[in-house]
Amino acid sequence: MPETETLQSVDQTDEQRFIQIVRTHRAALLAYTNRLVGGDSARAEDVVQETFFRAWHRIDRLTPEHGSVNGWLRRVAYNIAVDGHRMRQVRPAEVELEHPDVATCDDQADQVLMTMVVDQLLGTIWPEHRAVLVEVYLHDRTAVQAAEVLGIPVGTVKSRLYYALRALRGNVDSRDLRAS
Repeated sequence: MPETETLQSVDQTDEQRFIQIVRTHRAALLAYTNRLVGGDSARAEDVVQETFFRAWHRIDRLTPEHGSVNGWLRRVAYNIAVDGHRMRQVRPAEVELEHPDVATCDDQADQVLMTMVVDQLLGTIWPEHRAVLVEVYLHDRTAVQAAEVLGIPVGTVKSRLYYALRALRGNVDSRDLRAS
């Protein structure tokens, strides 16, 4: 028989033996570990899973000739549960946040990106036009108020505003920045 077939048959035998061990001992081991961890079923499942993981790595020793399989599984589960308990004792206690929304903050990435795009677009128009846009839209002033601040006639404010918006629209279209 070739060596690979021998290894496969040995592995298959180990796999079948492991499946049989799990089927035979899982329920009793879960009940035992559930008591060990104080009724925490999730923790008990973790302990049983880790126990069977270790059993798989020691499958060659889990035979009646080497001692009680049930005893070995219970001892390993006990050790895992105790180790887990000791680790939790060393770590500080975890506490739930009373107001989880306090610890979170809104993502400002879209706002930052929009500010950068607007700043770039404002840099593409004449400074006189940009000044009018800043006064009317960013400082929320009327045309009359913007004219007073800038020291120019109201008609000039309206004209520069018109041409500034027209130039910005063209730049937005050329850069394909329209919202979809």
